[in-house]
Amino acid sequence: MRLATFAASLLLATAALAAPAAAAEVTLRVQHFLPPNSATQIDLLGPWKERLERESNGRIAIEIYPLMQLGGKAPQLYDQARDGVVDVVWTLPGYSAGRFPIASVFELPFMAGNATTNSQAVQEFGELYLAEEFGEVHPLLWHAHGPGEIHVREKEIRRMEDMAGLKIRAPSRLIGEALDALGATSVFMPVPQVPEQISKGVIDGAVLPFEVTRSLKIPELVKSHTVLGGPRGLYTAVFFLGMNKAVWDGLPDDLKAIVNAAGGVPEAERIGALWDQREKEGLQEAIDAGNTIIYLDAAETQRWVEKTQPVTDKWIVDMNAAGHDGAKYLAEALRLIDKYSPQ
Repeated sequence: MRLATFAASLLLATAALAAPAAAAEVTLRVQHFLPPNSATQIDLLGPWKERLERESNGRIAIEIYPLMQLGGKAPQLYDQARDGVVDVVWTLPGYSAGRFPIASVFELPFMAGNATTNSQAVQEFGELYLAEEFGEVHPLLWHAHGPGEIHVREKEIRRMEDMAGLKIRAPSRLIGEALDALGATSVFMPVPQVPEQISKGVIDGAVLPFEVTRSLKIPELVKSHTVLGGPRGLYTAVFFLGMNKAVWDGLPDDLKAIVNAAGGVPEAERIGALWDQREKEGLQEAIDAGNTIIYLDAAETQRWVEKTQPVTDKWIVDMNAAGHDGAKYLAEALRLIDKYSPQ
């Protein structure tokens, strides 16, 4: 009898261990525009999914759909979250020109530090100033990549004059204005289109961080990569992780707390540090491919800084005309970049 009772108890205990901790109360469909081997999925969304599922004891389930598998185009992602087409999106607000003017301050030329610095700065800036601008969805995280570089199929960019006449992909309007000021012709397109357009010769190259060149196989398509000197790179781009407001409002308070704890400045710092590491790996891949890596010195870089200054000046004027204090937001962005820059 005792043996039978023990066996029954053991069977119940084993079944309890094998059973899931809890049935999922909510399943979040997350869509983004990059490949599944991108840093976005491997370093950001994958660990975010695992953390929320673990800390919710299985009450949250997350499904990740890379490469717009649920339909639509990359510039539509914010509206997909707003409209409930998907539950969560990771996107690049700069794909919608003029829609997020305050956030675009980080995309002005020569604002960028490394990804760790940029990500913490834009996250704190977002908490302070971007709630209304992104008010149609529930913000989960802002972050940014490291300083972007110039990747060209044939020509080597060693001086500003070498940009003349080149068709260079730009991710946003402000970066396009900077490229135009430098003598190139900017061509806007979301990043998934870049490899095909370079291989077909539609564009001569692109501005991208080394981090993303790996998943897009850019080192196989170009011959040279130009890195500007100094503490601030040519540009960065702001990224955004956001949830449909109705989905957010429907979460129990304890699940909201778990989601909130997975964001904020600490998460931005984690993501930034990982992307800085990916930046090094992307550079090494370009070196291993036998490509030419060109480092512009401080004097040459200063020529680029001066040439693109009118882009920043115009941004302030345009912001003021739209009822925003452009100088204030620029000063705050610079303050936060300085705050989080390595000392």
